[in-house]
Amino acid sequence: MKPNLIKCLAALKILMLLYCSANAQSYTADWKSLDQRPVPEWFKDAKFGIFITWGPYSVAAYAPKGQYAEWYQYWLQTNAFNGAVAKYHKEVFGDQSYYEMAKSFKAELYQPEEWVKLIEQSGAKYVVPVAKHHDGFCWWPNKYANETWGFPWNAKDMGPKRDLLGELFAALKKTQVKAGVYFSWYEWFNPLYKSNPEKYALQHAIPQAKDLIERYQPEVFWTDGEWDQTDTTWHATEFLSWLYNESSIKKTVVTYDRYGKGTRFKHGSVYTPEYQPDMEFGDHYFEESRGIGFSYSYNKMEDAWDYNSPQILVLLLSDLVSRGGNLLLDIGPDGSGKIPAIMQERLLQMGSWLKKNGEAIYNTRRWDRPCQWNEGKRDYKPKRTPGDFKANGDFMLKMTIDPEPGYAVKECFFTCNPANKKVYAILPKWPANNRFIIRKLKMKPNSLVRLIETGELLKWKQVKEDVVLTFPAFNPDQHKSEYAFAVSITI
Repeated sequence: MKPNLIKCLAALKILMLLYCSANAQSYTADWKSLDQRPVPEWFKDAKFGIFITWGPYSVAAYAPKGQYAEWYQYWLQTNAFNGAVAKYHKEVFGDQSYYEMAKSFKAELYQPEEWVKLIEQSGAKYVVPVAKHHDGFCWWPNKYANETWGFPWNAKDMGPKRDLLGELFAALKKTQVKAGVYFSWYEWFNPLYKSNPEKYALQHAIPQAKDLIERYQPEVFWTDGEWDQTDTTWHATEFLSWLYNESSIKKTVVTYDRYGKGTRFKHGSVYTPEYQPDMEFGDHYFEESRGIGFSYSYNKMEDAWDYNSPQILVLLLSDLVSRGGNLLLDIGPDGSGKIPAIMQERLLQMGSWLKKNGEAIYNTRRWDRPCQWNEGKRDYKPKRTPGDFKANGDFMLKMTIDPEPGYAVKECFFTCNPANKKVYAILPKWPANNRFIIRKLKMKPNSLVRLIETGELLKWKQVKEDVVLTFPAFNPDQHKSEYAFAVSITI
């Protein structure tokens, strides 16, 4: 057995031992203890999840390009962007407040079974609906929302008059897709939060979170909105100690790092970059979230060219997985509950690629190196220009197939699967002259290299420290992966 694979197997054994021992212990309410809890293995196997950002803000579905439409209430009430949002609101909704406008959030075309069918076809293994964003509106029947706001402020009591979250979870339970939730700690204009943040945390946010967890038992608890207050004000360590020791999901739930001012990328479980594709986290597990366009919720101001191509999304997924992370890709239904066609198309395109090449993504781990670079500079940074709202999507093209002069590209991404003793190489494009060189790789005489999509065995030869792979002549009727091409290697 070769050193690289031995290293991969040894790492997996250590992680499994840590996972088993850690889940047998109790966690005290301090970061030293809580940071020891391992990331559940199912999440590391899953690699690809779907975010769903949907709420009263989806009725307006408006923000200037390059801004989050789910922040509509905040933009409106703070007169942001020189009053652009307020002007739009006045023209469309007249003198209605955000809360009055929210009554138009009817979700009349919401069909959770259709959502779930699409998510299954995308190849995603888990889904994270935004059960409560910073406006405080809840997808589920919740007494704390009504009591604190002083009027009905959940989907069961106003607007749709439905338990939107419960219906989605019921549909997901019929599949293998795991169900999670996003939960915002703070609410911009909640009267209790504005008067006493700690009292709000103890009497509203934490009880509300516990109600959500015990009612629906999500596999993912994605927290946000923590940055205004410290982890002490949020009583974050006490909450996590309860979650890991006493809750009904203590053994399986995935948690993150947004638990108070200064905790992100420092404490907590999975780290959460957001439109930050060039961040590195070493051995710490992470999940990058982003929209297909820029806004998480549907923004009617975005045009077709503001959405990233399926190739960019496949390359982004491959890059993140090679570096030891997951992709949480967002969709934003409109106010009626319909998922925009362009978002549906992107999910189906990703699903088509994963159906052919998922072996190189699912159940894999980081190899001894995430990628292979060619010659050139490796410090390319995305340019920020007015009117460019593609949110770093083009960054992946610059890093793979369309470099700036003098800059290197990632010629392939590597992953490994200790269970089947294979290493995978994902190539962003079909190799020139049907020939690709993997540098610094030692193979056994009986090693096999296959093109995953077709199962074709590729010829290879060891040339000193390198391996030269010979691909067949490209056949568009047979080689349909289109966005990237994956090979498996037994070494």
